[in-house]
Amino acid sequence: MKLADLAVTHHFVDLPKLRMHYVEKGEGPLVVLLHGFPEMWWSWRYQIDALANAGFRVIAPDQRGYGETSTHGPYDLDTLAGDLCHLVESLGAGPRAKIVGHDWGGAVAWHLASHRPEFCERVAVLNCPHPAVMREALLSNLSLGQLKRSWYMFFFQLPFVPEYFLTKDDAELMPRTLRAASRDRSHWTDDDVRPFRDAIQRPGTASGMLGWYREAIRSGFSKPFTPPKYPPITCDSLLLWGNADPALDFKILVPGTEKYAPKLRVVQIEGSGHFVQSERPDEVNAELVKFLSTTTGTS
Repeated sequence: MKLADLAVTHHFVDLPKLRMHYVEKGEGPLVVLLHGFPEMWWSWRYQIDALANAGFRVIAPDQRGYGETSTHGPYDLDTLAGDLCHLVESLGAGPRAKIVGHDWGGAVAWHLASHRPEFCERVAVLNCPHPAVMREALLSNLSLGQLKRSWYMFFFQLPFVPEYFLTKDDAELMPRTLRAASRDRSHWTDDDVRPFRDAIQRPGTASGMLGWYREAIRSGFSKPFTPPKYPPITCDSLLLWGNADPALDFKILVPGTEKYAPKLRVVQIEGSGHFVQSERPDEVNAELVKFLSTTTGTS
């Protein structure tokens, strides 16, 4: 898919201490789509039309540090979830939205639903463990398998070097990264990848993207014995998981999530890698439309 093929409107909004870029399409109940690393709003190119056609007002922002949004920190989950709260308020669509997040966007969605439930009507997460479960795997239970899969998180702690490798030679590492984490690579054409390559080469963006990992590791190891508290999520929750994800192990990172999200439903997408919304868009879209269209309290 080419960028010009997706008819969206582009907007900028000045939030407290942040200028955010987002795209919009459709009318109806508000759905906010939160991308992860190393993408930007274009991560949702296969979902925007499907959700807009299903009767939703779809908002897909570039999160802090990404795309055309400001690239300065801080990058802790409180701040990142706060950015989303300010965005929802600025849209004037009522205090609550349906939140969908993939990868790091999923972590923001989990955090928001737990700590700021007044903004979250229901939450859907794609291939991202609940932050408390991820912390337990890496710090408390010391899962060697997941630590090995997460090696890149520690590489990203180095100064300057990761930025160099991510941006050198027209960001040639970008398509390799996206395809390597995918089982089905048919949706990773040069046209699909081009917006991501251009975005990461914007001044300050590579450091902004890496800032999420650097903040997470610093905060995690600075207080290894005092994990942050996560109140149970009270709204209906959906976890979609491509079970061939090479970076995140379903068997380690999904069981126990119901402790933090009692109204959780888990759906495995067989044979899909990490970028499940790009690899298996028809299945993901069908699940999202069904979940987001359900009246709260009846699912």
